[in-house]
Amino acid sequence: MKKNKDGFIKRRLKGVRYALKGILILATTEDSIKAQFFIGLFAVILGFTFNISATEWMIQLTVTGLVLVAEALNTAVEKIADFIHPEYHNKIGTIKDVAAGAAGFAAIISLIVGSIIYVPKIIELFL
Repeated sequence: MKKNKDGFIKRRLKGVRYALKGILILATTEDSIKAQFFIGLFAVILGFTFNISATEWMIQLTVTGLVLVAEALNTAVEKIADFIHPEYHNKIGTIKDVAAGAAGFAAIISLIVGSIIYVPKIIELFL
């Protein structure tokens, strides 16, 4: 077994560098990530506008992160599938659809959470 000569801290720093590289790739090349990022940014603006509670902030940021993670994993699955089998194949199509469905679930949950947080606040404005 080959022993890695880099120390623990050095390996962690390399891992952070790879993660930041992945975030940069996603943020500059993937339209779905860009769209979800701007939706998340809009939610942050709403949060400041409506002065949401700390608990609401935590929940909002968690579901925003969930959507971004799901979109990133969906992108990774699609890229792996396309690399392994570049031409169309029914099974690869199903795999990609399921990965997209996971991102869809996350987006739906985030819309529900956003509605729970903001609909009462918006209604209150008009009463």
